Amino acid sequence: MDTMIELPALRRSAELAPNTVDNDARTVEVIWSAGARVRRARFFCEPYDEELSLDPAHVRLERLNAGAPFLKVHEIDTLDAVIGSVVPGSARIENGRGIALVRISERADVEPIWRDIQAGHIRAVSIGYQVHRFDISKPDGGRELWRAVDWTPFEISAVPVGADPAAGFRAKGEHHDCVLHRRDAPTEQGASPMTEKTQTPAPTEEVVADPTSETAATEETTMTDEKTGAAEAQAHATDTRSQPGPSNQRSAPAKPEAPDTEAVATHAREAERDRVSTIYDLAGRLNLERSFAEDLVKRGVGVDEARRLILDQVVAKSDETRTFGQVSVPLGGRDERITRRDAVANALLHRYSPTLFPLEDAARQYRGMTLLELARESLGNVGVNTRGLSRDEVATRALHSTSDFPEILAAVTNKTLRQAYEAYPRTFSLFCRQVLATDFKAMHRVQLGEAPQLLEVGESGEFKRGTLGESKESYKVKTYGRVVAITRQTLINDDLDAFTRIPAMYGNSIAQLESDVVWGIITANPAMADGTALFHANHKNLAGTGAALDVSSVGAARAAMAKQTGLDKKTVLNIRPAFLIVPAALELKAEQLVAQNLVPAQSGNVVPQSIRTLAPISEPRLDAASETAWYLAASPNQIDTIEYAYLEGQQGAYIETRNGFDVDGVEIKCRLDFGAKAIDWRGLYKNPGA
Repeated sequence: MDTMIELPALRRSAELAPNTVDNDARTVEVIWSAGARVRRARFFCEPYDEELSLDPAHVRLERLNAGAPFLKVHEIDTLDAVIGSVVPGSARIENGRGIALVRISERADVEPIWRDIQAGHIRAVSIGYQVHRFDISKPDGGRELWRAVDWTPFEISAVPVGADPAAGFRAKGEHHDCVLHRRDAPTEQGASPMTEKTQTPAPTEEVVADPTSETAATEETTMTDEKTGAAEAQAHATDTRSQPGPSNQRSAPAKPEAPDTEAVATHAREAERDRVSTIYDLAGRLNLERSFAEDLVKRGVGVDEARRLILDQVVAKSDETRTFGQVSVPLGGRDERITRRDAVANALLHRYSPTLFPLEDAARQYRGMTLLELARESLGNVGVNTRGLSRDEVATRALHSTSDFPEILAAVTNKTLRQAYEAYPRTFSLFCRQVLATDFKAMHRVQLGEAPQLLEVGESGEFKRGTLGESKESYKVKTYGRVVAITRQTLINDDLDAFTRIPAMYGNSIAQLESDVVWGIITANPAMADGTALFHANHKNLAGTGAALDVSSVGAARAAMAKQTGLDKKTVLNIRPAFLIVPAALELKAEQLVAQNLVPAQSGNVVPQSIRTLAPISEPRLDAASETAWYLAASPNQIDTIEYAYLEGQQGAYIETRNGFDVDGVEIKCRLDFGAKAIDWRGLYKNPGA
């Protein structure tokens, strides 16, 4: 039997892996779930065991992989609570564990937290998640097992200690629908399984008293003593009345022992503490106002009466809670409307490029249909009668109604734009480093110097302090964009190119823009933070006289890079070039230089292995500045060269759509949030050539 209930977001403890800290990238891996079975409890109901399935088919990782926030102790009310984010695409499931890479913010107030993570003082994290479907079974003689077979982790938080499972249910927020599938649920003969939807308070962990514990034993002993005393008193009275002897002669009753006033006071204090803590705990778990619990405590309400009043308050609050209707979709299934929308989009993409977008089985029924025919069918699917409508009326209604047609056009446009954007060759990514910007503020990159030289410490001598030199470069992400419109004339004319080839050209131009920005740094030779140009004799990365590209000139450039010193002007860095960068005019010569040697006529013509390991990069944008100049670049893993950044969550080309206002159709906005800057000159070298 399937039952649908509404649950709040849940919490569960996890752990950091401090040994995975990357100081330069400010990243650390977290194990956000190991699928452990934990005990849960619902007020006034039997407790149950909860287990999170880590079958990849059961976990929705989209929200984590989209850059979910890394929070401070599950705070959701302030922006300062965001101390980092999940690196997009890093969330995964390996060997039965959920793993993700978290990047820590560079804000000043987050720096102490980052240092504690690096030092291993902060090790615990907790995840927030929503369960969409539980598979419920009951083993013989055991508690019910609620196994989450469809659930979504949506945030990760750093916490002081591993979170108590019950504490996770105290989060404020909207409830969401969850399907409970009970195995072997009995139904009356002739009756079909029922699906009901009800709102329940947040499940919480319930503390069950151990009957062998000291507190339980004390309470049981007190009750037993009271009953025993009453029974003995009654027996004594009966025995006295039945004694033989004179009618006015009675035996004197035994003098009762004096009560232990200290024990009575201690018991009263413990009972009061238990009453107060129970009321506050119940109110807190059910997200009731603290003032409500304080009123119950001040009025001296007993625990049983408090439970009744708290339950009444929960019911009253549930009537005020705004709930959202949701269609229950079987696990592994898809909504019919979404399936149809994807099939139409695939049919249109197949018309655009059969090789890039093969035709799917579900899309075959839409193959060959014109745009106007697809628009008419989309209107019919939402109950709009198109009989008697002109071509112009069909186009207008399809673009401005609740039909799926605008979303289909947007999906086709997005895929063609992304495909063209990703297909464009970006040669700079090999020797540059990519990062993510959290906002549009200037990012300051500290160019750390080398560690100071170690000095000999004599017997009973003191260690001398050293300092790190540093130089600071800064840049920020900028926004670039254009708007393209799909009009009703496009539909009437069946002009597929208007929202396939035009967006593809936009995707190509966005990729070109990225290359223009990065290679513009090389050709413009801008000033660094020290006021000196990127390539300059003072930086020792510019050849004094130009030389043609050959073994000797490359060897001299390689030696100059190896002799670069740190910011103290003393420490030799021994930088090794990894890339040979040339304009298109020198591409052939560069490839010949690093090609595998044939046996030369003279040993002096042998190209050393160290030069042949250089990876040639040819970039035609360099030809406009000089057809003779060539460059060497180190790997960004050894030293910083040029850094480029996307806005977090908006990597690469991004599009948005809306119904047109200035145009009669759908407007599609293409946007790129991008920036780049040379961070260190010591990993680059230029020879003007000859």
